[in-house]
Amino acid sequence: MWSSSRSRRASALVIVIWTVAIAATIVAGLQILTYRQAVLGSEALARVQARWAARAGLETMIAIMEWHTENSDPEDALAMINELDDSATGELETGTYDIRHFLDGVEYIGPLDEHSKANINLLSSAELMNIPDMTPDVAGAITDWRDADENASMIGAEKTYYANRGLGYEPRNGNLRSFAELELIAGVWPEYTRSEDWNLNGRLDSNEDDGEQTWPDDKSDGVLDGGWSSILTAFSKSSPNAPSGFAKINLKTASPDEVVERTGVSAQQAASLIQYSQTPNARIENLLTAPLSTLAVGGASGQSPATGGSALGGASSGRTNRSSGARSTGGTGVAQAGPGDLDAKSLGRVLNECTMTVFTRPGPGKININTASGRVLREVFAMNPKLVDTLLSRRDARPTGLTSVADILEIPGMSRDVLAPLAKHLDVQSFVFTVSSVGRSKMSGAECEILATVDRSTLPAQIMNYREP
Repeated sequence: MWSSSRSRRASALVIVIWTVAIAATIVAGLQILTYRQAVLGSEALARVQARWAARAGLETMIAIMEWHTENSDPEDALAMINELDDSATGELETGTYDIRHFLDGVEYIGPLDEHSKANINLLSSAELMNIPDMTPDVAGAITDWRDADENASMIGAEKTYYANRGLGYEPRNGNLRSFAELELIAGVWPEYTRSEDWNLNGRLDSNEDDGEQTWPDDKSDGVLDGGWSSILTAFSKSSPNAPSGFAKINLKTASPDEVVERTGVSAQQAASLIQYSQTPNARIENLLTAPLSTLAVGGASGQSPATGGSALGGASSGRTNRSSGARSTGGTGVAQAGPGDLDAKSLGRVLNECTMTVFTRPGPGKININTASGRVLREVFAMNPKLVDTLLSRRDARPTGLTSVADILEIPGMSRDVLAPLAKHLDVQSFVFTVSSVGRSKMSGAECEILATVDRSTLPAQIMNYREP
């Protein structure tokens, strides 16, 4: 009897032990599961915090751009850019944001000014050939992609080329709408367009600075080589707005009184400007390269002085293709010949406030000389390297920047002959910026990047391109 009772107690003890063990296992499993869910929840929360921190950086940049679009300061060409840079880092309650970019191998804080690069839609065949690693067939294919006809150039490529290769697309026969579209063109390879910057965000990411450890291959030198993306863009846009914030006046339709009131020139000068604007092929930038009196009286052809195709600022014979009536200063000043000609200040105001083209919709943008990449000036436009260095140093020494393209003629070594081939590409305003905003959570250090290209040429500002790499 006693033995049977003892056996039952032993069995009960075993059952209790097993019950406790099973319960402990279940509790431990629940704890692990709960911990994992908590970790996942924390990570998800941290990612949300990082994303909204990055979004805060982007919204800050857009707000600054819109404010300066409505409150332009014609006396300070760098007011908006300086404020963008000053606000490019910020701290929120749950995270921080950081906005920066690489240009000419140097890392800068702030958004990337797309107007610091040359717009691929404005470059001639000769200028395309100045681009590193460019070949005649690729340059021809690019111009064929942009032109409106279906006639292939001598070594270019038109619709038939793409159809025969079953690519599923054909030339746009219009302006490229993004830089990545360039890679659809025959002969254009990502190795040229992107180099180390494979995600085209303009930042030096960790996988772009580790040699051959991870893709893509790079030099692991702390410098971002963006290939053509460092000097070319398709995003920069033109705007009808002058640096003053008002819409530019069209000299072809303006009255002399309007011109006088807006620019402060004399009635005689206003009449000469309007007279010149009526000539065939008249261009506002031609005022940089010839006196107004010459253009208004003898400029019926509307042709701009040229350097005869020599490199800008390079060893040139000094000969030009100008008519005998077009006179050069031969130096660095902007003084013009007759009593009806424009002095430096008047020329600057006319270039800023007037136009000779009808603005129907935004077109390709010009280069902002205040933010222009030195590589663009040296490589794409073949400008003398010493002159580029002088231009950049003088520009950067001015707290308000160059407020008019005419200010360039004050740079030692610069003359109308040197400026002629470049004049049509230059401006002192920027309307499109690419913002690479990296948000970081204070909770765990998790990061999120938002990459957006913002166009402020109209209000409200428009996001042309948006992605979260």
